[in-house]
Amino acid sequence: MRAIVHHAYGTADVLHLEHIERPAITPDEVLIRVRAAGVNHADWVYTSGRPLIARLAFGLRKPKQPVRGRDVAGVVEAVGANVTRFRPNDAVFGEVDAGSFAEYTAAPENQLALKPATLTFEQAAVVPVSARTALQGLRDTGRLRSGQSVLINGASGGVGTFAVQIAKALGAEVTGVCSRRNAELVRSLGADQVIDYTREDFTRSGRRYDLILDSIGNHSLIDLRRAITPTGTLVLSSGTGGRVLGPMGRIIRARLTSLFVGQTLTTGMLARSTETLDELRELIDSGAVTPVLERTYPLSETADALRHFTEAHARAKIAITVSSSADAAE
Repeated sequence: MRAIVHHAYGTADVLHLEHIERPAITPDEVLIRVRAAGVNHADWVYTSGRPLIARLAFGLRKPKQPVRGRDVAGVVEAVGANVTRFRPNDAVFGEVDAGSFAEYTAAPENQLALKPATLTFEQAAVVPVSARTALQGLRDTGRLRSGQSVLINGASGGVGTFAVQIAKALGAEVTGVCSRRNAELVRSLGADQVIDYTREDFTRSGRRYDLILDSIGNHSLIDLRRAITPTGTLVLSSGTGGRVLGPMGRIIRARLTSLFVGQTLTTGMLARSTETLDELRELIDSGAVTPVLERTYPLSETADALRHFTEAHARAKIAITVSSSADAAE
């Protein structure tokens, strides 16, 4: 099968299209013929090996798992002996630890769900990581309730475009922070107010929010605390941080600060499950949430997709088309 692999850490240039063996599945796994995959910040972390602390899990000198990609949407090719939820030819979406930038990938049954009927495979492929991060960050960690105010920092990004829609579905008053060129997009997703970060610093506006979901990491914790209510919550969902520890230093400082103040400073739960995917499918099929795709790339141009993601300030989501319906029929 064709797959995007890398045998060393580095820029997107280390990614290459190669022919490798199909993955074998365990009794609890599903073999998926991949139709599309989504691009995430995690793909850049795995590819670059940055922050360096991540290599303790990924491989110190070279990646343990050479095939990249986490988000996946496709058709079930085969199921393990213990799998009960899916059968061959089911259209599914979900997450894998690594390996969705390939024609076939294996995934545990409990990390998949039936694909939303209203979405294309490309649209479905960009949902799992980003939409789960938004849903769990807002509802489960942030405990967002109807009538509360929430600010989404990075509202035009992959997590942010889902967060704006999910927050509105939860009944919140939503403020989105983005650049001027993306303001109309964020408004179209349901934001009640949009702040252009090139013109206004929301941490110095004097307004306070019940919840801030920060997917950028471009403000200090002190500044962010100034923008939440005395008993409000700050959820850190991303941020690049330093070369060695990445965002870990910031996360540790946030958790320690929470012990001594009335505000809650924390990170998202990020627990993968079929139940969460089912909830997202219901939101999507009801029309409350729609994935926003900026661009799609063929599998052979995955390196270009990752380059665009990291260098061009990509908005919303990027999908990789792995195979077509005609390919799947062969």
